[in-house]
Amino acid sequence: MESPSYQDPTRRHDFVLIFEVTDGNPNGDPDAGNLPRVDPETMQGLVTDVCLKRKVRDYVDATHGAEANFKIYVQNKGIALSTLNRRAYEDLGIKSTGTKQKREDVEKTRAWMCGNFYDIRTFGAVLTIDPNCGQVRGPVQLTFARSVDPIIPLDLSITRVAITREQDVEIVETERGMEGGKTTEMGRKAIVPYGLYVGYGFVNPHFAEQTGFSQEDLHLFWEALIRMWDLDHSASRGRMACRGLYVFTHDSKLGKFPAHKLFDLIRVDRRDPQVPSRRFGDYEVSVPEQKDLPDGVSINILEG
Repeated sequence: MESPSYQDPTRRHDFVLIFEVTDGNPNGDPDAGNLPRVDPETMQGLVTDVCLKRKVRDYVDATHGAEANFKIYVQNKGIALSTLNRRAYEDLGIKSTGTKQKREDVEKTRAWMCGNFYDIRTFGAVLTIDPNCGQVRGPVQLTFARSVDPIIPLDLSITRVAITREQDVEIVETERGMEGGKTTEMGRKAIVPYGLYVGYGFVNPHFAEQTGFSQEDLHLFWEALIRMWDLDHSASRGRMACRGLYVFTHDSKLGKFPAHKLFDLIRVDRRDPQVPSRRFGDYEVSVPEQKDLPDGVSINILEG
């Protein structure tokens, strides 16, 4: 049975990802007290490409991490990247210390890293730390995601019954009488009441050839974009979900139409601009029909 065209890594793909957050913080900004990221001029919410890639990595690790060629290079488990680079040299029997790496050795280890780590052959990586495994430009790239409408981040006060310090629990006698015995503490929680975010991405078949990015890898990437939200729930993120994944597939490596013009064909509009949005049903997503697309381009709706 022939695989769908959107799973073909030898073709160019441009895609639109739509996701929502309800009563949560999709991507905190450490420079703003971990409040949700915003564009200060438009107050539209932002989610970085790094944040989205982290979710993809975690999904792949959770579902395929036990397989040899689906390891994750950029981990959040405290493993030094130089340790992972050294594994390539050790596995290939190449000396990695005490001498400058030869160019052919760097190329061999670079290919080894692409073959063993899913995120390297997908997103690319800078592997020039010691020992040097070169640089990889990945075939899959993502943009920041931006909310359709301005958001109003809420910084809410919360109370908790878990006391941090022992001395706060103790009751002591002071000049003012018996003090201490704290039973609650105050805290903060930042949320977005509701936000619908749109991000964009690209799959470049030329780089896919260089990294060995396969049909299986591409299928797993689409799967991750749809399902990774269910493995990423936390108290701070509220409810996040994929609401649309639209893939424009070209019948060639170079592509038949500019990506930005294809992206303009998908519109997301508020049904009633006078009413604050609090659910996906408050928006209408307009998707072009196949007959309205340029020659050589097809659209596949994977979620939505």
